[in-house]
Amino acid sequence: MTEQTENTLPPITIEQMPGVMKDAIQRAGWTTLMPVQEKAIPYFRAGQDLMVQAQTGSGKTGAFVLPILELVEARKTSPQALVLVPTRELAQQVARDAAQLAGDSAFSVVSVYGGSSYKPQIDAFKAGVHLVVGTPGRILDHLIKRNLKLDDLKILVFDEADRMMSMGFFEDMRRVQEFLPERPIQTGMFSATFPPQVMGLTRYFLTDPAFISLSREHIHVEDTEHLYYRVPGMDKDRALVRIIEMENPQQALIFCNTKDKVFYVARVLQRFGFNADQLSSDLSQGARDEVLKRLREGDLRFLVATDVAARGIDIPDLSHVFQYEPPDEMEAYIHRAGRTGRAGASGTAIMLVNYNEDRQLTRIGAHYKIDLVERKLPQDEDVESLVAQRLIGQLEARLRDRDRLQIERMQRFIPLVKEMAAEEEGQALLAMLLDDTYHAWMHHPPKLEAVGTKAPRKESKPRDERRQGSGRGRRRN
Repeated sequence: MTEQTENTLPPITIEQMPGVMKDAIQRAGWTTLMPVQEKAIPYFRAGQDLMVQAQTGSGKTGAFVLPILELVEARKTSPQALVLVPTRELAQQVARDAAQLAGDSAFSVVSVYGGSSYKPQIDAFKAGVHLVVGTPGRILDHLIKRNLKLDDLKILVFDEADRMMSMGFFEDMRRVQEFLPERPIQTGMFSATFPPQVMGLTRYFLTDPAFISLSREHIHVEDTEHLYYRVPGMDKDRALVRIIEMENPQQALIFCNTKDKVFYVARVLQRFGFNADQLSSDLSQGARDEVLKRLREGDLRFLVATDVAARGIDIPDLSHVFQYEPPDEMEAYIHRAGRTGRAGASGTAIMLVNYNEDRQLTRIGAHYKIDLVERKLPQDEDVESLVAQRLIGQLEARLRDRDRLQIERMQRFIPLVKEMAAEEEGQALLAMLLDDTYHAWMHHPPKLEAVGTKAPRKESKPRDERRQGSGRGRRRN
């Protein structure tokens, strides 16, 4: 990816839009366009692949739905646009927004996601649909079963690509590619950040994409996002667990101010099933070397440490640094946060503060001129919803890989499942099995190589052949 300095397309205004877009905007009651819409729509209309760095709530849905409305041929009742999203809530939201923009036109949209009945989704495909919005796992299920065909697909959009990657959907996203037509498909990718995993994904689906960032004029992938959460003092340990579940970093350092706090936080993470260990001055040199060896080789996912104990640690692809509490010395903040966002990657530095630590937070931001952004603390129900969707996606993926005999064999347990689900004790047993399954899948030690950054490439057609016809192409393996 290179900096977009030539042939930059000017922003679009409502007055410059075609009639179908103007009608949609009028239905939505918009009087102006959001910046992401002004900047992204010209590239979609020009048929160019596009990467957009945009946060939730920036108006990005309109940035890709409006061009889809113009692109779709209403007389064809087959899917012509596919939007992949990380969660069922986002699938429903995007579908609602698209339906509102389409109004009573012939344009039709359906949302599909795991954990729900297949029948209404299949019925929608049979009735004819132009835009399909769904989670990668359920979309893949329909493609494998031939309920959904993409022969007439014109545009593919990844919405919140970083969240899809963090939820473990990489393999499903890659397998969806096998069902795309053997011709260029315009592709757009929206992501709040572009860590190495997401950058690796772009190689598979995008060709010479333009890049739009709402926070700066030029491409700037090497960056550290500075976040903080306000946390009740007695709830910091549980809050850290919830934040880690939501962020799902591949590997992370967690800083504490004292060795006693290091020991406590490491034990909490271990009891919650995370692959975590500690590093403090109490460790012998041999034990310290062993912990660092596990960290560097990718056998350790979370390392809890004091500032002194963490000196000399350098993990190039470290995506996250957590500060369980503000540092005693202000200069330590930069040393901590500087462990992430290296080697051309974006990084995230997260600090947990209680109401007695506001003063340190203000001093750090003012002294280093850092824009410290407050995030809403995730609650138990937020984590429950996210974990459920991750687990459903993983279980559906495992079910897809079963052969007929294995499926026949598991039928003997259906009566038992129904019986257990009807009783409180049986529900506890099922919950235990699901919990063990989730932790065995999600919280195993990471691989050092970032997912998708160095995946083996299959032989592909020469570049000129891939780009014949429309002057652009989709990379295929």
